[in-house]
Amino acid sequence: MLAVRKPVFALTARDLMNPAVVTIPREMSLRAAARSFAAERISGAPVVDAEGHCVGVLSTTDLLAKSETARHGQKCSAVYSDWQVGDTLPQEEVQSYMTADPVTIGPETDIRRMAQMMIDADIHRLIVVDEAAQPIGIVSSTDLLAALATAEEGGD
Repeated sequence: MLAVRKPVFALTARDLMNPAVVTIPREMSLRAAARSFAAERISGAPVVDAEGHCVGVLSTTDLLAKSETARHGQKCSAVYSDWQVGDTLPQEEVQSYMTADPVTIGPETDIRRMAQMMIDADIHRLIVVDEAAQPIGIVSSTDLLAALATAEEGGD
C-alpha cells in the first residue's frame, strides 16, 4: 500500500501495489484454487505457467459461475460461502476457466491510467508485471479508492 506521500495523481502502480502476490498455477484444479482464495482471503489471482509468466487471471466470479453451472446446468449470480463453492466445483484445471490475456501493467503506470483501464475492461484488479511478464504486484480498485480517500486536501 501507499508508503510514500506524493500528490495523488503522481502515484504509480509501484506506489499502490500489494507486492505479496498469490499466484495460481494454470494446472491447479478449480477446487484447489477456491481453497487457496479462501485461505489467502483474496478474490482473484494471476494464473501463471511453469516459468512464472502471467497467462491469465482467475476470480471468485469465475469460480461462482462455474459452481452454478456444475450445480444447476446454468449460470446464476447467487453468492455462496466458501465451503459450498469448493464442494460444487469440478476437478478441472484452472486454465480451462481462467480469463486469458489478462490486463497487466508495468510498475510505472500512473493512477489515472490504472483507473481508466479498470473502467474500460470492467475489472477490479490489475496485475503488475515485470519485463518478463512475471507478476510482481496487484493493484485493486480498493487501492485506488484508498489513495483518493487519504489524499491531502488540495493535493494534485
